Amino acid sequence: MNDRTVQFSIKEQPRDEMKTILRLVYDALVQKGYNPISQLVGYILSEDPTYITTHNNARALVRRIDRDELLQALLKEYLKTPSE
Repeated sequence: MNDRTVQFSIKEQPRDEMKTILRLVYDALVQKGYNPISQLVGYILSEDPTYITTHNNARALVRRIDRDELLQALLKEYLKTPSE
């Protein structure tokens, strides 16, 4: 067993781009009558694009966001940590 902590690093996607895409996907899910938060969580956890509607090209849009980058941005925002 290795006691070292593995470091995880990713190239960051611009937050404005992620926000814009997430808003478009959110709106498409609402328009189709889905609970957008539940659907997005399902997608983030599973990477299964079928959680996202194809309405307004939302499924293709959400796949443009790297899930690791999204989780990093969400954690930074939630914990209010400074950008590196």
